[in-house]
Order: sequence, then C-alpha cells, then structure tokens
Amino acid sequence: MAKTITADDIRQSVADNDVRFLRLAFTDINGTLKAVEVPNSQLEKVLSNDIRFDGSSIDGFVRLEESDMVLYPDFSTWAVLPWTDRQGGKIGRLICSVHTTDGKPFSGDPRNNLKRVVDQMRTMGFSDFDIGFEAEFHLLKLDERGNWTTQVPDHASYFDMTSNDESASCRRDIVETLESIGFEVEAAHHEVGDGQQEIDFRFDDALTTADRVQTFKMVVREVAKKHNLFATFMAKPLQGQAGNGMHTNMSLFKDGKNAFYDKNNKFHLSNTALYFLNGILTHARAITAVGNPTVNSYKRLIPGFEAPVYISWASKNRSPMVRIPSAEEINTRLEMRSADPTANPYLLLAACLAAGLDGIKKAEMPMAPITSNVFEMSEEKREELGIKPLPATLHSAIKAFKADKLIQDALGEHLAHSFISSKELEWSQYTQTVSDWERNKYMGY
Repeated sequence: MAKTITADDIRQSVADNDVRFLRLAFTDINGTLKAVEVPNSQLEKVLSNDIRFDGSSIDGFVRLEESDMVLYPDFSTWAVLPWTDRQGGKIGRLICSVHTTDGKPFSGDPRNNLKRVVDQMRTMGFSDFDIGFEAEFHLLKLDERGNWTTQVPDHASYFDMTSNDESASCRRDIVETLESIGFEVEAAHHEVGDGQQEIDFRFDDALTTADRVQTFKMVVREVAKKHNLFATFMAKPLQGQAGNGMHTNMSLFKDGKNAFYDKNNKFHLSNTALYFLNGILTHARAITAVGNPTVNSYKRLIPGFEAPVYISWASKNRSPMVRIPSAEEINTRLEMRSADPTANPYLLLAACLAAGLDGIKKAEMPMAPITSNVFEMSEEKREELGIKPLPATLHSAIKAFKADKLIQDALGEHLAHSFISSKELEWSQYTQTVSDWERNKYMGY
C-alpha cells in the first residue's frame, strides 16, 4: 500500500533536497502524462489544493466555457526526481487528481474514475485490486539532428546476456533511476525483438500501480535521451518484429488474503477468480478498445508474434488472451496478455475491474481452458470450443465498446463519450491517409 506522507514531510523534503520547482502531474484521456510546473514559492498553494489550470486545452476534458480546473495532489506520490534544472536545483513531483472549482472530483479525470470503480469494488467486500504491469518498450537510435529513427542499438533476443551494448547500459541506468525514487524493480531483461526491453516492478494496488506505470514511462524516456536513444511504447514500432505488450496481472484481496486463491481447486483458482475471469472474457472485445487504443495496436494483435488473437484462457499455454501463471498463494493471479502500453492505465484497470466484478455478481463459470495452440486450430475447431476472435482493427474494437454498456459505464458518461469521439476521429484520419506501401503497391495501376 502507498506510504503515508504528510504536508510537513513534503515541506521538509523540499528544503532538504533544494527542490526549486514542483511538477504537478495528471493524465489525459489518451494516457498522456500532463503537468503544471510551479516554483517552490507556490508550495503552500500546492499543498492546499489551490493550483488551477485551463482544462479546455486537454484532450477529453471540458469545453472552453467551463475550463477552470483545480489540481488535488496525492501526497503519497511525492518524489524528488533524479535530474535537475539548468541551475542545479531539483524538481519535486506530485501526481494529482483533477477537481472542479467547487471541489468535486472531475468525472473526466481518468484517475478519479478508477477511484470510483475501486469504491464500487469495496462495497462488494473486497479491499484491494492488486496489479502488476509488464510494460515492454523499444530503444531506437537518434539521428544527427536528435530525431528518432527505426535503427536499433542492438540485435539481441529474449533474455540474451549483453553487458556492454547501448541497450544494456541504458536499461541498467533506468533500473537505478527507478530505484532512486522508490520503485522495487523485480526484473530487467532484453525481450524478443531487436532493441526491445522489459523492466518489471513490484505489484501494488490498482491506483498506485497506474500512477507508477505513468512515472515508469517518464523515467524510461528521460534516461533514454541521456544515452542518445529514443524510447517508444508504441505497440508495433518495427515491421516484422515483436510488438510491445503490457501484460496485466490481476488479483483481488479480501480480509488480508488473496481472494483468487483456493488450494483445493484446479490451478489453485478460487470460484471468485473463475467468475472474475468469465467477466473479463465476456467483455473482452470492448476491453480491447481500451487496452489497445491505437490504430497501430492491431498490427501487434496478429498470429506469429506471441500476442493473443482469440478470447480464451489457459494455464501454461501462452497463446490465449488470459494465462494463469504458476504461483504461490499471495501471487495467484490472472494475466491478461492482450493490452499494450499505449493504453491509459487508469481506464484499462477501471474496465477490467468492472468486467470482473460483473462476472462475480453473475457467478458463471468461464469456458474450458485451452490446452493446445489456438493459432494452429482450424476455424471449425475454434468455433466448436466457443473461441471467438479479438477485434482486428480499432474500428471493430470501438464498435464493440459502443455495444457494451457495462464497459462504457466503467469509464463513466463523460470519459466514454470523449473516448469514442477521440478514437472515431483517429480511425477516420487513418482511413484517409495514403501510405508508402499503397504507393509502392498501386502506383503502376
């Protein structure tokens, strides 16, 4: 759980660390980390929820005529960032929730929305929704002008032991930087693709973990710059290579115990876990819109690169959408393998939690687990087993989202409307774009 930090603790830290600027961070509907930065002379206004900003310019927030927003910092997220301004002063960071001028939580803030769904979970008797994210990313070389390229700094593969290449050095620097601001890094390694990396940090409650993955992305990008590299969390940055996933490990806790664990059941999964799993599978197509929110996301969700394509689950088999890792009691969990790191973590977890809770309420068992490779099955066999495909395009995923009232309610009316509008615009822009592939293919017609 998040540690308790008081206003006095922050005042003392500002003084002890020569913090000259305060960065107040929040997240827009697309998962982009935004920030208002103020000098330390404004510390008391920060601590008393008195920093305002114009929300009309933030994607998915408000119209011009209702633009004033107020930032409410979460003191538990206080961190002194491990880099300085040009004068050598430190920068302090607080993650904020967005409120209206009358003090009410703003319904268009993804962080507020996740807290709302977590509160619904608590009314059902559960204490925590624990999450472990595995967010993959690529490191790419910069050109002489400092722009990204598609050239990779290494050609290593999964778990390759490299010690002196640019990627390995950058990865170690990222780990040390994360640990300096309180992360407990559990593993760091090279992934399957050229230049592809994974760094895993310890699981925690949903809100804390969503906050951390936003901080994680920021740190990865900043450290990569210092190594003259560009870090991208794009789902499929390189054609013919493995894409970046964000495997989402989920478990519910009740009375201090993992509610997903039952030593007497198969796979050690409790009925609660199985009902939750059924909720995820039932609403999988709509969840995909939230977990895979870009046009590019669907170039990762194709056969041949380990990313799931079909709605199914298994224990050791890695081809289905949800896997049950072998684990002891506290780590018993569901691993949803479909989402990618372009997802807004607050929206993704709200959608998954709402779907799982709905499954618990309905108390229905999921389909049978899959014991063979889904990709190698015939279409007739998949149909016989009730295995349906995930959406193949953003357009199809948004249609599924619009047809699923529960997942829309998981985002709330404001966010759901903004999400649909944003993604439909993105799809429209994509369909009007003429690519180099099309020119090369059709110019001679």
